[in-house]
Amino acid sequence: MSNSENIENVKKWFMSSKPLLTMLLVQIVSTGMQLLSRVILVRGTFIFALITYRYLVAAICVVPFALYFEREQVKTFSFNWKVWIFLFVNALVGMTMAIGLFYYGLRDTSATYAVNFLNMIPIFTFLISIIVRMEDLNIRTWSGITKCLGAILCVGGALSISLYKGKEFYIGHHSRHAEMNIVGAHKSHMLRGTLFLIASCCCSTSWFIMQVRLAKVFPLRYCATMMSCFMTSIQSAIIGAGINSSKEAWKLELNLQLITIVYAGVLATAVTFCLLSWTIALKGPTYPSMFNPLALVFVAISETFILGEPIHDGTLLGMVLIIMGLYSFLWAKSNEMPHFHQSNVGIIELSTSRREDPTVTN
Repeated sequence: MSNSENIENVKKWFMSSKPLLTMLLVQIVSTGMQLLSRVILVRGTFIFALITYRYLVAAICVVPFALYFEREQVKTFSFNWKVWIFLFVNALVGMTMAIGLFYYGLRDTSATYAVNFLNMIPIFTFLISIIVRMEDLNIRTWSGITKCLGAILCVGGALSISLYKGKEFYIGHHSRHAEMNIVGAHKSHMLRGTLFLIASCCCSTSWFIMQVRLAKVFPLRYCATMMSCFMTSIQSAIIGAGINSSKEAWKLELNLQLITIVYAGVLATAVTFCLLSWTIALKGPTYPSMFNPLALVFVAISETFILGEPIHDGTLLGMVLIIMGLYSFLWAKSNEMPHFHQSNVGIIELSTSRREDPTVTN
C-alpha cells in the first residue's frame, strides 16, 4: 500500500471518527475543569467570585455565536415578562445554585467523588419525572424494567461511594507530602460535601425539567445561554457580596485561579457548548451521553496521578455500579424513544447528553 493510500485511509478514518474524537475532547476538557476547580477551591478561592467571573467570561464567549446565528430572530422576538422570569429562574436554579452547591461539595470531598454525582443527574431527573407524572414507569416492558434496574444500580453505586470506604491505595509513587503540596492543607467534610452534591443534583434536575418549558417560551438557545450566563454572573456577584465583600476575596491575579476562570468560561462552557450542539445535531441526543462515564474514569486516574489523591475500594465499586446503571438506563431510553411523547423524552435526553455543565441551554 502506497503512502498516498495510507494518507487517504487516515483522512477517511478521521472524517468518520469526528463525533467520537469530539466527545473524547469534551470529556478531557471536563476532566481538566474538575481538577483545576478542586485545586483552587481547597486553596481558598471564594466560590461565588469564581462563579461570577466564570460565567461572565462564558457569556462574552457565547455573544459572537448568538449574533451570528440568531441576530435576525432576536429582532422579531417579543421579550415579555414570562421570558424574563424563565431566564432568571433558569440562571438561578441551574447555574448559580447548581454550580455553587457543586463547588462547595467538590471542595469538601474530592473530584472523583463529586463527578460520581454528576452521573446521577439523569437518574434524579427520571425519578422526579415519574413523581410529577411527566414520564411513565412502564415496568411491564423490558425497557421499563431495564430503566428501573439501571436506576437501582446508580443509587447503589452512590450509596457505596458515600457509606463504604474500604482500603485506600495510590497509583504511582505519590505520597501524602506530594498531595499536600499540590492540593494544599484542607480537611475533608464528607457528610457536608455529600449533602451539597445531592442538593446540586436536585437543582440540576429541576433545571433540566424546566428546559422543556423554556424551549417553548424562548427557543433561541444561543441567546438563552448568553443571557442566562450574564444573569448568573450578576446573581452570584450579589449573593457573594452579601457573604464576603472583602477585596481579597474578589481580587484577580495572574495565577491558577485566573487560568481556571478562563479555562472554565472558554473551553468548559463556550467550546463545549458548540461541540455538544454539533454532535447532537449529527448523532442525536443519546450519543454524547454515552461518553459521560469516561470523565469519571479520567478524573479518578488524573486525580490519583496528578494530585496524589487515594482511591478507595468503595469508590471503585461505586464507579462500576454507576457506569453499569447509567449505560443500562441509556440503552432503555434509546429503545423506547419512539413510544414516548417528545417533550417527556426531551427532559431525560437533555439531562443525559448535557450533564457536564448546565450552562448549555436548549
